[in-house]
Amino acid sequence: MAAQPEGQSNTGFWRVLDERLGLSGLAYPVPEHANTLPYFLGGITLAGFVILVATGVLLAQFYHPHPANAHDSVIYIVTEAPFGDFIRSLHFWAANLVVITAVLHLIRVFVSGSFKRPREVNWLVGLSLLGLTLGFVFTGTVLKWDQESVEALAHNREIGELLGSFGTWFTNEFTRSVPLLTRLYLGHVSLLPVLLILLVLFHLYLIKLHGISPKATVDATSGPPTAEKGSSRFITHLRRLIGYGFLLLSVDGALALLLPAPLGQAGVPGAEVTKPPWMFLPLYPLEDVLGIRGLLLGSIVLFGLLALVPFVDRSRWLSPRRRRWIIIAGGILLVLLIILAVFAWLSRPAAHLME
Repeated sequence: MAAQPEGQSNTGFWRVLDERLGLSGLAYPVPEHANTLPYFLGGITLAGFVILVATGVLLAQFYHPHPANAHDSVIYIVTEAPFGDFIRSLHFWAANLVVITAVLHLIRVFVSGSFKRPREVNWLVGLSLLGLTLGFVFTGTVLKWDQESVEALAHNREIGELLGSFGTWFTNEFTRSVPLLTRLYLGHVSLLPVLLILLVLFHLYLIKLHGISPKATVDATSGPPTAEKGSSRFITHLRRLIGYGFLLLSVDGALALLLPAPLGQAGVPGAEVTKPPWMFLPLYPLEDVLGIRGLLLGSIVLFGLLALVPFVDRSRWLSPRRRRWIIIAGGILLVLLIILAVFAWLSRPAAHLME
């Protein structure tokens, strides 16, 4: 067989792959501003979920989702399982980083007006993804089954009771054959991931359909999508995203080594001596005033206000300078949430549960 010219084998190899997988389709044009860090935040969040899935699969091999065994199985992960403490810490810090990048992504979309026509539905999908992310954090908090977890599960049960028949799944009344902790674990590893995958696929489809939102210059306006134009290519965007993904993994690894994931003593039902994770702290003062109902009402009001954004800010302008009133309103809401979180962090834990 005659020798191929230098480089020809690689060319042929990639030609074969492209013929079967359509890799050249990834070279479609995208605007250059899509390669700036603010426009990578959504992709970085997705990379964080990849880390969470990988570490979660490993942790599931050693975790026992029954109230009688859950805490001991986490202790086993930390003390006996190969690299268990490190993997658990990777999972813990990845969850925190994902919430941070998801919130920053939401802020970027809000400030740049990327939710405007025709991207209103994608804003709502993004909000749903943020809600699912918080659902992952909450159920993950319960699974370690220490004092914080026991109190979180009790809050989960009482909120389910407030919702009546709509919240039966979150209470013991749904079934007596499987403990509530076990059902939340199954939700954490099956129901929530399925919903996440479906929403992420829909989110990515809408981004491809409408294209990257225009840069929010002074004269930029919203409107129906046009043929995608840009001086860059998606394959370049993808390469940089992979780089940011490895950077996120590096930060996650450093945090896991320096600050291992905490684990408290086995929980005592009925006691209230802890406060929720930092991402739920803004709602904690509402619980002081209104009890458990405050958590439910606060969540509904917050996500309801965010859901109304595309239908309230209906001007065609994207620049924050031309949308000062909505930017100021969003800033006030953000500052209020930070103040509530700081107040909750400085306050002492209080009893709120009915039982």
